[in-house]
Amino acid sequence: MIIKQKIMRNVSLTAHPLGCAQDVQNQIAYVEQHPSPSASLYPKRVLIVGGSTGYGLAARIVAAIGAGSATINVSVEREPSENKVATAGWYNTEAFEKEATKRGLFARSLYADAFSDQTKEATADLIATHLGQVDLIIYSVASPLRTDPDTKEVYHSVIKPIGKTYSALSLDMQSGLIEQATIEPAQEDQVEQTIKVMGGEDWQRWVEFLAKRNLLAENFITVAFSYIGPQMTHPMYRDGTIGKAKEHLEASAKKITALLQTIGGRALVSVNKAVVTRASAVIPVVPLYIALLYKVMKEQALHEECIEQMSRLFDQRLYGKKEIPLDKEGRIRLDDWEMKPQVQLEVQRRWKLQQEGKPLAEGDLDGFRRQYDHIHGFGFESIDYEKDVDPTRI
Repeated sequence: MIIKQKIMRNVSLTAHPLGCAQDVQNQIAYVEQHPSPSASLYPKRVLIVGGSTGYGLAARIVAAIGAGSATINVSVEREPSENKVATAGWYNTEAFEKEATKRGLFARSLYADAFSDQTKEATADLIATHLGQVDLIIYSVASPLRTDPDTKEVYHSVIKPIGKTYSALSLDMQSGLIEQATIEPAQEDQVEQTIKVMGGEDWQRWVEFLAKRNLLAENFITVAFSYIGPQMTHPMYRDGTIGKAKEHLEASAKKITALLQTIGGRALVSVNKAVVTRASAVIPVVPLYIALLYKVMKEQALHEECIEQMSRLFDQRLYGKKEIPLDKEGRIRLDDWEMKPQVQLEVQRRWKLQQEGKPLAEGDLDGFRRQYDHIHGFGFESIDYEKDVDPTRI
């Protein structure tokens, strides 16, 4: 079939198998072309919960390609059929594991609900059989809902401000025009549900589950991803429902670390840079900020995508130094370049130039669109998108 990109409300409904494979290849090439002097210190057995796209996929590539690590991924993906495409995450995973196999690396995936205890049990069995234990768990889950494994209640996450209606400028990715976004505040129950989905409860459950089966190695580390961002996005993000979930995630790190004392283990939160992902593209206000941020950081030679960020996480934070550099709240800060004063001041200046109904001013719309296309397998010059392809194969 001929696969075309279909976008509705900043959500891509399709993915291209050859393009997703190319995106994975490009990330692999980056790691191979930038070998880390600390690679010998990287963990050799890694579990990534949510390792099919974005930061999770990049972390998997850095560990496997950079240090020859064995990796297991857990993620919910839609598999393809003869007349229906798979999710980008499925194509990414299949492409990565094909490349890992060529290099003689152990790489397996479970396409299953990460919140489920049955999935945790199956993952534990896989670890016990093939790896013995794991040295690192990356927790990188973004989900609209979660079924509580104990009560079977279904919780739904929402992206809303708290306390009052929020209005601000945003960017329509398809038209390139500035628009006004107005979002009604979350109800109290929606805040709690978002915390249940996107907070640290499931992260802690994963660690506890594997610890009970003695599947965590000595000096084990687990890392979950978070975001803070600038003041201009706080009402929608850090001070909103997602922000409350991230606060819970960060508080959970301390609880998990306490649970890991007997094996010298530790739980950390990495605050990462804003990048174009399936999730960030649909958060009101955030696309405008990212489009401006990309332009500024590229001009200042500070721009990073997921693979550069994860390379820096492994090489300069987790394993490249005697002590892991942390901020006063105990977090890893990979958003340090994004939050440089010279970057934020320039983004703020350009933000003030935007006018509703007008095209984006002094931003990187092309870069935003290109990255969004790439994470779904589109926009690569090396690929003939008019060519008939089998959606079930990479």
